[in-house]
Amino acid sequence: MVGIILASHGNFAEGIFQSGSMIFGAQENVKTVTLMPNEGPNDVKAKMNKAIASFDDPEEVLFLVDLWGGTPFNQINSLFEAHKDKWAIVAGMNLPMVIEAYASRLSMNTAREIAAHISVTAKEGVKIRPEELETEKAAAAAPAQKLNTGAPGKFKYVLARIDSRLLHGQIATAWTKATQPTRIIVVSDTVAKDDLRKKLIQQAAPPGVKAHVIPVDQMIKLANDDQHFGGQRALLLFENPQDAFRAVKGGVPLDTINVGSMAHSPGKVQPNKVLAFSQDDIDTFVKLKKDGIKFDVRKVPNDSKGDMDEIIKKAQDELNRLR
Repeated sequence: MVGIILASHGNFAEGIFQSGSMIFGAQENVKTVTLMPNEGPNDVKAKMNKAIASFDDPEEVLFLVDLWGGTPFNQINSLFEAHKDKWAIVAGMNLPMVIEAYASRLSMNTAREIAAHISVTAKEGVKIRPEELETEKAAAAAPAQKLNTGAPGKFKYVLARIDSRLLHGQIATAWTKATQPTRIIVVSDTVAKDDLRKKLIQQAAPPGVKAHVIPVDQMIKLANDDQHFGGQRALLLFENPQDAFRAVKGGVPLDTINVGSMAHSPGKVQPNKVLAFSQDDIDTFVKLKKDGIKFDVRKVPNDSKGDMDEIIKKAQDELNRLR
């Protein structure tokens, strides 16, 4: 696996490393190197050498640095000449770049290949509001919100997820990279009636993916349309298991549902850090299971899968104790 060093002035590299781990999951062969106010170039170089030596393959290293020409960059560059056929340096580090680098390691085996790939994502991650401040080219490339594409065939469902946060960083980065959807569809009667939430979700769509918000009944109709969605890869987001159950009963052809996050509220118990259940939630999951639905319990693709039966049992026991 390609090793990655995040290098910066001050604690920027540490912060972006933490953010990347929250969104994409814990990463092996990734180190941070920081230049602190009381340190000099030799301190940075020593940290670089120590980080490189810790990697499984010190011949394949990608350096993501904050500033071209800054001290971290210069110290990497002083080591680079002897490894220029293998190593690669990318300056202007931002969070989309880091996450894309993590995702690229799943399919790319060289630092140079990853470096050439991630610059596009890094640039696309820079967006502006109000939108009229974007360049004409960016405005022309803004995704249309019409679902109908005219191509014969039905949706291919690459992921169906229950997540009370709906479209957020883990979806826009980790799950989008893992499943490669062309459409992210939030399926919710409640959100479909909320113009502000709809707009925010549409604006949060990752580059190259269209985002939509539709009611459950409309999703059922679209699932049965075999004339207009050929070649479209749909990632469905449900706010709660009840909406997912309605969709399944209405004919949306799902066999597995990813359970990522369910927010706590009064009357719910929390069997783990990210899932909270009411009795209705438990009963709905039981009905989904009886309908043949399997559950994939994890926040991000790199996480190990949780045991839904054990989680439901723990939640039921806690609810019973509260009665």
